[in-house]
Amino acid sequence: MTDAERGNGTSITREEALELHRRGRTGKIEVVPTKPLTTQRDLSLAYSPGVAYPCLEIREDPDRAYDYTAKGNLVAVVSNGTAVLGLGRLGALASKPVMEGKAVLFKRFADIDGIDIEVATEDVDAFVDAVRLIAPTFGGINLEDIKAPECFVIEQRLCELVDIPVFHDDQHGTAIIAAAALINALDITGRSLRDVRIVINGAGAAGIACAELLKAMGARPDHVILCDTRGVIYRGREEGMNQWKSAHAADVPFRTLEEAVRGAEVLFGLSQAGAFTPGMIASMAAKPIVFAMANPDPEIRPEVAKAVRPDVIIATGRSDYPNQVNNVLGFPYIFRGALDVRASAINEAMKIAAAYAIAALAREEVPDEVTAAYAGRRLRYGPEYLIPTPFDPRLITHVPPAVARAAMDSGVARRPIVDMERYRAQLRSRLDPAASRMQAIIDRVKAQPKRVVFAEGEEEKSIKAALAFRNSGLGTPILIGREERIRETAQAMGQVDLTGIEIHNARLSEHNRSYAEYLYARQQRNGLLFRDCQRLVNQDRNVFAACMLARGHADAMITGLTRNYRTALDNIRLVLDPRPGRRVFGVTMMVARGRTVFIADTTVHELPTPQDLADIAIQTARFARAMGFTPRVALLSFATFGNPPVEKAARVRDAVLELDRREVDFEYDGEMAPDVALDYELMKTYYPFCRLSGPANVLIMPALHSAHISAKLLQHLGGGTVIGPLLVGLERPVQIVPMNATVSDMLNMAAIAAHDAIVEETPPQLRAAAE
Repeated sequence: MTDAERGNGTSITREEALELHRRGRTGKIEVVPTKPLTTQRDLSLAYSPGVAYPCLEIREDPDRAYDYTAKGNLVAVVSNGTAVLGLGRLGALASKPVMEGKAVLFKRFADIDGIDIEVATEDVDAFVDAVRLIAPTFGGINLEDIKAPECFVIEQRLCELVDIPVFHDDQHGTAIIAAAALINALDITGRSLRDVRIVINGAGAAGIACAELLKAMGARPDHVILCDTRGVIYRGREEGMNQWKSAHAADVPFRTLEEAVRGAEVLFGLSQAGAFTPGMIASMAAKPIVFAMANPDPEIRPEVAKAVRPDVIIATGRSDYPNQVNNVLGFPYIFRGALDVRASAINEAMKIAAAYAIAALAREEVPDEVTAAYAGRRLRYGPEYLIPTPFDPRLITHVPPAVARAAMDSGVARRPIVDMERYRAQLRSRLDPAASRMQAIIDRVKAQPKRVVFAEGEEEKSIKAALAFRNSGLGTPILIGREERIRETAQAMGQVDLTGIEIHNARLSEHNRSYAEYLYARQQRNGLLFRDCQRLVNQDRNVFAACMLARGHADAMITGLTRNYRTALDNIRLVLDPRPGRRVFGVTMMVARGRTVFIADTTVHELPTPQDLADIAIQTARFARAMGFTPRVALLSFATFGNPPVEKAARVRDAVLELDRREVDFEYDGEMAPDVALDYELMKTYYPFCRLSGPANVLIMPALHSAHISAKLLQHLGGGTVIGPLLVGLERPVQIVPMNATVSDMLNMAAIAAHDAIVEETPPQLRAAAE
């Protein structure tokens, strides 16, 4: 793992990290079958005797392994644990959490199945033999966290021995992303790669890879100066040298880093915090380019560099500064392109193509869903936007095609792609935008922190979620409850530092009187006396928390651990109304196998009328669009387009007619059964007149019982991730979690509520883009 991948913009605790890894099914990965294995016949086809037939086919032609097995989408993430994170030599087994994490990144960003392999040896020959012997299983090999100089030998020998791509990301990943940023920094400053002097401080795996790649891209060898802890690596130096350093020894008069930097246009740091002094930066050429990539602390902080050189263009490995050099911009997409053409290697041409593709993407107009993550700040190509952000959804359609094309042009592709536009469409369909959108929501809240009320503040889960909210930099959490009880619970948890968390006791609050008066003004004609309102404010934490929102003392609210959904919502509705022209209801998101479906209404309307169903469809389509999807709405029933012709389905048919009258701007149709809505082949075969252009991703249920039952069944049996139900339509942001919610569930819901508060503040003309 490289410095840039280590997660440096978010503060987490040891216990939070350990809890994630041990909760539920331990670790971070599992194997899920892609074929049905329900009956004896299924098993006979998938295993004995049916499995014999693909085995014989592969014996006849080994390339058929790509047709009959998962080889073509399988990458081995291999390490011996000799250079793990900044922790050094931990050993093979202790590196396993990192390798599992790398496998997860492959899946998350490029839909590649990664399998972690920890090899318990530091002997180069034994390691190479182990990987060589298992190579036929995989479509590619990602080497990870192997110390230098052994990593150079291992990669070189494996590239010679196996006929699949071998890629040491700690070397080449950093080099490719840094090169992409440099391409644009040179463009902005009006320079050519061939004409600039480049100083690279750090002669480890990443530093040497940067030197090699920049020279391959056109930098003059005598203009690339490599430095280590002993100073400049110059021709004739003998101390601390090896064959890889010697290959980059420069014929220059400089002997120290300080001498080499003076007058240089470009400075790369792949070393340690504080390696660059303000004096060094001040001595560089006009418009200096400085990439300080050490983590968690860079060689020089951007604000320090800019204090002495306001004209500096600077990048770091940190996510809390502009221009983060993050390897996740590269390795998933490089392997994606290599696998899709069945490349026999990842060569220099493919690395260079990846760098130029990433650089070119930064010059394009940034989509709204990416901009929204940065508090609406327009990301424009320039000194503070050299490379795309890691969660830019366009990377999957820009980088793999460039890598695939380079593989084809350089002769290492064994299955060339004929139709690139079709390939881009296939890439686009591989990834679900829900995960990117959730991260964009979190990033935007970090940029505009909010005050979020955790109404059940005495509950251990609430306290943990509030601490996570604070530690994540999302804003100020407010716990409602008795301070002494909250502190006792926190202490029992081993958490004594509640700095940055507000505690409000509803009974003792200075706002009790004004909250009671506000509630009484709303409910006096609905049967409540003033003393009833006083009692509710004093004793009902949901009412008190909702009053905080209504009176502007907080931005958003989360509750639900100790009361059922309807009770909590009824109490909140005493204080808060629906938004004008909106209905209040629940949307449940189901994410499974790279596919997201929105189900509504899962919480409020018991038996919605056709008009209710039309309203719910419109608002849910709007919600799906805000999450990055093009809505395709199916209004569900047990009948499909009049079959069977039963009266109970009439409400759903009438809802479709109501949507026809309203001339909405999204695809919809019904009534239809769920299998028709979700199986596009079935839909087109038997109902070719259906208006949907693909499988439905918004399911509007005919009644609350069917919606609620379906959502709960999917949650417990569906094998995917359920988010929600998400409450939409209230005038102020409120989310109600299930009573069995985890701390992670609560943190996500709190982030969504805080994001809703940001959207509320957005001027109407910008709100559509922000949502």
